Amino acid sequence: MFSKKNPIRAFRYGIHRLFSRLFPAMAVTAACLLITPPSLFAEDSADTSTNNYMKVLPSTTWIITANSENETSTGTGVFVDAERRLVLTNAHVVGDSRSAVVFFPDIKNGQPAVKRKGYLDQVLKLAKPGKVVAVDRKRDLALIELSDVPKRAKAITLADRSILPGDKVDLIGNPGGSDVLWVYTSGTVRSVYEKKFSSNHGKHEFKVVETQTPIKPGDSGGPVVDADGKLVAIAQSFSPNFNLVSFCVDITEIRSFMNSSWKPAPLATATLLKDADIEHTVHSTGHYQVERKLKSGKTQTVFVAKDTEYFERADIRKVWSLVSVSKDEPTSELMMRLMRQSSATKIGGWAVEKNGSDEYLILYVAKLDATASDEALSGTIEYVARIAGAMNGQLKPKETKTSSSETLAAWLSK
Repeated sequence: MFSKKNPIRAFRYGIHRLFSRLFPAMAVTAACLLITPPSLFAEDSADTSTNNYMKVLPSTTWIITANSENETSTGTGVFVDAERRLVLTNAHVVGDSRSAVVFFPDIKNGQPAVKRKGYLDQVLKLAKPGKVVAVDRKRDLALIELSDVPKRAKAITLADRSILPGDKVDLIGNPGGSDVLWVYTSGTVRSVYEKKFSSNHGKHEFKVVETQTPIKPGDSGGPVVDADGKLVAIAQSFSPNFNLVSFCVDITEIRSFMNSSWKPAPLATATLLKDADIEHTVHSTGHYQVERKLKSGKTQTVFVAKDTEYFERADIRKVWSLVSVSKDEPTSELMMRLMRQSSATKIGGWAVEKNGSDEYLILYVAKLDATASDEALSGTIEYVARIAGAMNGQLKPKETKTSSSETLAAWLSK
């Protein structure tokens, strides 16, 4: 069969059988090295890469988002569900945005237009608006629902299982340092394992596909596919310590995320404060500072954290007010008093912290569901201000008044 259709393959097969009898462990490698012309593998590899690139390209997207302070960021995404018009990307690509602008490749005559500026100049024609409908910051995944999709767009096929170490992978991304889009990269899977780590975007824990692939900023969220063009992961980050070591979110995490109940991204603090019509300033730390006037006529300062915290899929927004700063450690009597009041309060509790100047800080802290409404945030700020203001008055040293006779006696005793 081989000799009639492909004499080179027949010759390679014969050499392979000979080597497998003499040197079983090295048969495949040696046979290939001896009889394969240098260009033969290169052509096969190039054909596979080209086919994969053109196969995956209609599923790849370029994403632009803006945060609450109108700072724009870009990343990559992959079209995963045609019926529901869903694009998958990293949670850190969308950040605290609730909306996104998504571009698909503009393909003409079998070639994609790659100039970044060309897409920006044709926003009305090429861009699709979308809204962020789900985030999972632990897995660093997010879903964007589009209003509609171009006819040329094709939902990618998801792999059924994790890829294996040693397998080849291809990636399409939009690195920020390049003037062009839809950049192709290839590499090899180094390992697949559970990873728990922290990044600039928070704490993560998910099944990682570690690859020998030069992922760059802007590639985040890009499709990582196997030899058949099936999605096996999406690009997530790269190692700052080792060249060509990149981390991707495994397909099992992607499937689990898409099949679970969706949780919207929490609104940015600045947006909530604006919606609630709460006057505020930005502190030097970046946190939001709100001044609340109490019934006593005094003003209590309340802070709202600029970023939300999260554990698993619970997102928290911290609100606090400083009551006391002292070099002296709080007495046991005061600590007991704070504990009793914490157990009786409706929202939050007292906290004692020590700063870098060895000073003891007494704060009232409330942690609010980050997806709660602007009205809930306004009510929490008001409550924190009242509790902190009341304690502030109690902790302030009281002036001692002495009678004239007591003063005279004190002076005479000296």
